[in-house]
Amino acid sequence: MSPESASKPLTRVEWLICIVASLGFAFDIYELLMLPLVLPGALRELAGVQLGSPEFAQWRDLMFYVPAVAGGVFGLIGGYLTDLWGRRRVLVGSILLYAFSALAAGYATSMEMLLFLRCTTFIGVCVEFVAAVAWLAELFPDPKRREKVLGYTQAFSSLGGLMVSAVYTVLSRVSVDLPAIQGSHEPWRYLLISGVIPAIPLIIIRPFLPESPEWARKKAAGTLKRPSILEVFRPQYRRVTLVTTLMFACAYGAAFGAIQQLPQLVPALPEVRTMAREAGEAAGARARAAAPAPAEGTAVGGQPDAAVQKAAEAARRVAVQQTVGTVQLIQELGGLAGRFALAYLAVIVISRRNLLRAFQLPGMIVLPLVFVFPATDNLTMLKAGIFFAGFFTVAQFSFWGNYLPRVYPVHLRGTGESVAANIGGRMLGTSAALLTTQFTHLVPGDTPAIKLAYASAAVGFLCYVIGFGLTFLLPEPKGEDLPE
Repeated sequence: MSPESASKPLTRVEWLICIVASLGFAFDIYELLMLPLVLPGALRELAGVQLGSPEFAQWRDLMFYVPAVAGGVFGLIGGYLTDLWGRRRVLVGSILLYAFSALAAGYATSMEMLLFLRCTTFIGVCVEFVAAVAWLAELFPDPKRREKVLGYTQAFSSLGGLMVSAVYTVLSRVSVDLPAIQGSHEPWRYLLISGVIPAIPLIIIRPFLPESPEWARKKAAGTLKRPSILEVFRPQYRRVTLVTTLMFACAYGAAFGAIQQLPQLVPALPEVRTMAREAGEAAGARARAAAPAPAEGTAVGGQPDAAVQKAAEAARRVAVQQTVGTVQLIQELGGLAGRFALAYLAVIVISRRNLLRAFQLPGMIVLPLVFVFPATDNLTMLKAGIFFAGFFTVAQFSFWGNYLPRVYPVHLRGTGESVAANIGGRMLGTSAALLTTQFTHLVPGDTPAIKLAYASAAVGFLCYVIGFGLTFLLPEPKGEDLPE
C-alpha cells in the first residue's frame, strides 16, 4: 500500500470493522475481570460460603483455573479453526458464545452450573482474541495503519475493565430496584447478564463484515496451506513459539497473580473496615428509627432487631463493594492509559524488544512496591499506586496483538497466536492466581490479607523478572510486512 493510500481516512466498512473489533476486545476483558467481583456474592448465595473461609479459597481456585484450562485447550482449537474456516466466521461465533454464556450464568442455581458457564464464557473469549487479531492484521496491510488499528482497538480491552468496574459500582446501589433473579436482587447476577450486550449489535451488522482478503484469496486459489498445531513447533517457528508463549504467560501472571487479588485485599484495609462499620451503624440507626413501635402488650425486640441487623449488614456490604469497584476502576484507568501509550509508541519504536522493555523495567519496580506497602494498610496510596501498576502491566497485553501477526504466515497465524495467547496467557498465566494462594503459606504476615499482599508482590515480581529475561531471546520480526 502506498503512503498516499495509507494516509486516506478509514472507509465506512473499515470503521465498522474497527468498531466490531473494539467491542469484542472490550467485552473480552469485561467478561474476565468480572469474576473477582462476582465470586464473593455468588459463593455466599449459591454455596453459603463466606469470604476468607477455606471453602472460599477452594472455590476461588477452581473458578480461576478450571475456566482458564478450558479456554486454553478449546482456544487452541479455535485458533486452528480460525486458519481453517476463516477469521470472520470464528470471530462472530466466539463473541456469540461468550455473550450468551454470560447471560445464562446470571441465572445459575449452583456453583457447578456457574463453573460450567464460566468455562464456556472463557472459551469464547480465548477464541475471540486470536480471530480478531488475525482478522485486523490482514484487513489493514499497510504497516503503520495496521500498528495503529491493532494498538488502538486493543486499548478498548481496558475500557472493558473500566465498564465492568463502573457497572458493578452502579449495580451495588440499584440492584434492589431491579426485577428479582432466582428470588434475589444480588448485583453479581445482573453483572453477569450484562455480558450479553455485544451480541446485540453483532447480530445486526454481521452481514456487512468482510472476510480477511488475504485468507480468502489464498482459499479461493487453492494455495492456502492446511494449518497444523505441530508446525508452529518445527525449527523455523520453534523459538518464537516457545518464547512468546512463556512471555505471554509472564504478562498474564503479573496481572492474575497480583493485580486481580485486589478485591480480596481491599476489604481488609483499615480505612475500608472503618467505612463499612460506620455505614452499618448509620443504616442500623435509620432502620431502628423507622421500625414501628411494638403494639401494646407485646414484647419489645425480636423482629425489629433482625431488621436492623439486616439493614446494617447490607450497608456494610455495599460500602465494601463500592470501594472495591472504585479501586478496580482506577487500576483499569491505568491499564487504559498504558494501552494507548503502547499504541502510540508501537509506530515510533522500531525494536519490538525495546518497546516491551519500556513497560517491563518500571513495572518491575512499581508493582511489588504497591503490594508490599499500600496494599496492606493505606487505601489512598493504594489508589495512586495501582494506577501505575495497571499502566505498566496491562499495556503489555496489547504488545502481543501487534507482534504475533508479524511472525507467522497466513495459514499458521491463528494457530501460532493461539498457542501463545491461550496456552501461555490463559492457561499458564492465569494459574499465577493459584501460585499466589500457595505462596501465602511461605511469606510472613500477621493476617491472611497481609500474607496475600506479600505473596502477590512476590509472584508479580517473579513474572516481571522472567519476562524481562526472555526479551533477550525474543526474535525481531523480519520487515514490516506480514509474512505470507
